This record gives sequence, C-alpha cells and structure tokens, in this order.
Amino acid sequence: MDFRPLSIEGAWEITPRQFPDSRGMFAEGFRADKLAEHIGHRMQVVQTNISVSTAGAVRGIHYASVPPSQAKYVTALSGVFIDFIIDIRVGSPTFGQWDSVRLDTVDRRAVYLSEGLGHALACIEDGTAMYLCSETYNPVAEKGITPIDPTVALALPPGFRPILSEKDTAAPTLEQAREAGLLPDYDEVLAYRRSL
Repeated sequence: MDFRPLSIEGAWEITPRQFPDSRGMFAEGFRADKLAEHIGHRMQVVQTNISVSTAGAVRGIHYASVPPSQAKYVTALSGVFIDFIIDIRVGSPTFGQWDSVRLDTVDRRAVYLSEGLGHALACIEDGTAMYLCSETYNPVAEKGITPIDPTVALALPPGFRPILSEKDTAAPTLEQAREAGLLPDYDEVLAYRRSL
C-alpha cells in the first residue's frame, strides 16, 4: 500500500497493490497496522457504512463534533466518485481549503480523513462507496455545511448537476457555521488526536 499525505493535515490517499491473475484480482483494502504508521494510532473500526448513489448525488459536507468526532476510511466498491476532504478546523493554516481524490475500481484508492475534518462525496458514475468509521453515527453530534457554499467552491466536473438531500441543501455555509460556533477548533482537534 502506498500512503500519500494530502494537502489537508490529517488526510491521506491510500493506493493498494493489485495482484491480477486468471481468476481476477486481489488487493488489500485496509491495513490497520500500515495506517497506524501514518496517523500515530490504530484506527478502531466500529461501524461500516455503504452508500449507493446515482450520478450527480453529493453527500456532505459532513462532520461530527470533537470529541469524539468520526475518522473515516472511504473507498469505491463500484462506480466513480470524487472524495473531498475539507478543512473546517478554526485556526488551521488551511482553514476553508480542500483536497480531493478520485475513487474508482481501476486504481481502487481509498481516502482516510481524521477526526475534525469535513467530508463530501460526489458521485460521477452510478456506484457504491464503503466507509469504515471510528465511531458510530451520533445524530446529536453530526453536523453539516452546504456543499454548494461558493466560498468553499468544491470543484465539481463541468456539467455536473448536484443532487442534494434536503438536510444538505439547508445546511449553513462555512462562515455561518463558524459564526454560530459549530466548527471544531484546530488545537483542540490535534490535542484529541494525540490522546488516541
């Protein structure tokens, strides 16, 4: 597995080695020990989520309150997605910036995003994504920012027409969430991660 740190601190792109033969292909999809070498602790997977999306679907920008928040390891089981990691940590040097990774069944990449980061998934071709999560879903702690916030300006492909849930459509902008005190603090996030 190849781990590449993204431009947002606390996020990595993971590319597995693939072993094709006459039967098909084999690859390791997740290695807790290898991931721990990069994040400094072992990710405990306590919930897996599977989302089936039609082209145009956008899920996010989602995040959860820290602590405990929710680290995620995301990969595509079918179709094509753009995975966006958004720095929503107030006080971070890259606050308001994002990075992205194409997830598909060609390279079979995955994305890891640590606690306190925002996450959005845009479906380019009908498909299924799987999330490994470090915490169970907590509706009280779950928060969101609209993925069509023009100040965040996620780079969706030309002609892409986003299909959003009512919840994501009604979510605040990044600045509204900041003014309301809903965003995680960068130093508090780092301190929490060091405690893991």
